[in-house]
Amino acid sequence: MKVAVVGATGLVGSKMLAVLAERNFPITELIPVASEKSVGKEILFKGKAYQVCSMEDAIAKKPAIAIFSAGGNTSLQYAPQFAAVGTVVIDNSSAWRMDPNKPLIVPEVNAAVLTKNDLIIANPNCSTIQMVVVLKPLHLKYKIKRVVVSTYQSVTGTGVKAVDQLMNERAGLATERAYPYAIDLNVIPQIDVFMENGYTKEEMKMILETKKIMQDDEIQVTATTVRIPVMGGHSESINIEFENDFDLTELKNILANSPGIVLQDDPANLLYPMPLTANDKDEVFVGRIRRDESQRNTLNCWVVSDNLRKGAATNAVQIAEYLLQHNLLNN
Repeated sequence: MKVAVVGATGLVGSKMLAVLAERNFPITELIPVASEKSVGKEILFKGKAYQVCSMEDAIAKKPAIAIFSAGGNTSLQYAPQFAAVGTVVIDNSSAWRMDPNKPLIVPEVNAAVLTKNDLIIANPNCSTIQMVVVLKPLHLKYKIKRVVVSTYQSVTGTGVKAVDQLMNERAGLATERAYPYAIDLNVIPQIDVFMENGYTKEEMKMILETKKIMQDDEIQVTATTVRIPVMGGHSESINIEFENDFDLTELKNILANSPGIVLQDDPANLLYPMPLTANDKDEVFVGRIRRDESQRNTLNCWVVSDNLRKGAATNAVQIAEYLLQHNLLNN
């Protein structure tokens, strides 16, 4: 089982290596790949040193799986080259997500659509992943009409430069900026670039990806995405309107018994999800569950997940696990 990790030295790539190790994915040969300036450097995986290799060398080794976290342009250029030698690519960028011929997968939601012909599989946007894990079991039971989501997203979603900006600002140091404004003691209501319709690219990702993953274009979604000065994960305030009414106790039981979800909903004891407690965990945490008293058949909830794990690395590794379990690999 040869596995390539493309972008192995980056923030998400490093987390992917950690998750592969933790979950004991059966790797016989790890192939860490990074940019030319990193080729020849060593990384540690399960206590063993591996040399970072070039993209061309990795393709020549014909790995069974290549997990990409190296940006959209890199994925567009190299994912087809891996696929051409029979490697299944799991790509964490936005490059292939809305390609109608490429599956967009959250294992708890729609892994069943995967076949042996799928050589490029898209990993969804981090904020979309945690939301659809919660939406899916509720949609099956009550049928969702509309979703209004506001996100509170960690600086780790931007990368090392953003983390450095936050910590340097907090220490009173001059810093190179990842954002157009200070992030410490601030909230920035912009993630990614603005589109012609006034929404940001991140907001449109959530809208379009949700419909594709849920396999239901009738679900109406609107989003506002916001960057906040935290590290542990993304938070989301989600308002869900259903076709059918619900019993709150039954709804909470459905969530509590759905894969990948941890219910943290005990206001009397101040128990609710937070980035601080979701940090470095693989589950999606749900709480603050209450009926929207302004509208029929509508629910409010609060959803938190570690964006580097379930929002990226863990979801990608879970896809790899599914491919292995269901004999969908070629090499």
